[in-house]
Amino acid sequence: MRLTTRTKSLGAGALAVALSVVLLPVHGANAAVDNGWGHTGDASVERTVGEKTTGDFAALADAVLTKRTSALLDGTRPAARAAIAPVGDVRVAGGVARAEDRAVTGLLDRKARLAGLHEAYTAADVDVDVEKVDVTGDRATAEATETTVLTYKKIRGDEPPTTGFQARHRLTFTAAADGGWQLTGIASLSEGGPAAVNAPETAVVDEGGEAAPSGQAAGTTEPARPEAKVSAMAGYNYTAMAKYAEKHWKNYNPAYRKFNGVGGDCTNFISQSLRAGGWQNDTGWYRSYKNWWYTSSNQTWSWTSVPYWASFALHSKRTYNLSNVYHMGVGDILQMDFSSNGSKDHSMITTYRSSRGVPYLTYHSDNTYRKSVASIVASNRGATYYAFRT
Repeated sequence: MRLTTRTKSLGAGALAVALSVVLLPVHGANAAVDNGWGHTGDASVERTVGEKTTGDFAALADAVLTKRTSALLDGTRPAARAAIAPVGDVRVAGGVARAEDRAVTGLLDRKARLAGLHEAYTAADVDVDVEKVDVTGDRATAEATETTVLTYKKIRGDEPPTTGFQARHRLTFTAAADGGWQLTGIASLSEGGPAAVNAPETAVVDEGGEAAPSGQAAGTTEPARPEAKVSAMAGYNYTAMAKYAEKHWKNYNPAYRKFNGVGGDCTNFISQSLRAGGWQNDTGWYRSYKNWWYTSSNQTWSWTSVPYWASFALHSKRTYNLSNVYHMGVGDILQMDFSSNGSKDHSMITTYRSSRGVPYLTYHSDNTYRKSVASIVASNRGATYYAFRT
């Protein structure tokens, strides 16, 4: 077992924006700044954020995310209180170090839950890109993309080789009196998809929502025997759906608009995949759940909205609900209600099913490839699931 970590260099275009030298404004002649070791000092010296510092930001974030991921690997049990070494003049502040210790403890528990669901990982590759750095006063804020690939352990023998995901993070750094920087915050910029398997567990908050959508919730306990797929309607090409999704899980198709930042791209992505496998436009008013279409200038709400897609899919009889998430086959759709408040929040498509009947999901927001239904259930306790046979 080996955990591989690396940090990519930024492209030339990004360097011109993110890595140009930024002067750090002076705040008072002798501004006091906590240096991370319980002391304060003079922060009146002008500082800069250049290519080396930005690279150190990325490398330190890589180390933090690698520590999280290593807690999930088979045969490892990293010490929760093991310190993360500084990178150049950048180090982890005490508060973040304690939070990451708690995160590792929780991830070790998640690994145990996954083992109970017959899933484990033998290796991981964590890669962090910092695309943007902004400096205001004594703080630097960096936006970064984590790309992590995990190798499945062959427990059943029919697992796919790997699963991968991309997660967005906002990193906050504070200038220290000794001239360096401290990582004082790391926050997810996820647009509402299922938690990444290496993400610390957080409490589910019920924010309210619309009335309970139609559809039957699915069980999440693995049945004793798998169920063969019987199509909802004849003529669909499920292989084409899966190939499309796996081609564009992180390389978006420029023929379609993106909806990241305006509600998420997850349902837009499954709609594209379904169209690739034979779903045809159903014309009509764009706000009606009875219609489903996409053009160069507009699309129905059912094309992009999680609950509207479900209503259209059931109304049109292009799908029906399955009683268990493990009954899904290639081309089937899984939707989640994260807080079980009656409002569906996220859509995914099944792109691989093992011979023993475990579905693997691919989706946008956050971009994810072949994540097992077992790991989704283990990482999102308290959610309700709706499985759709297409």
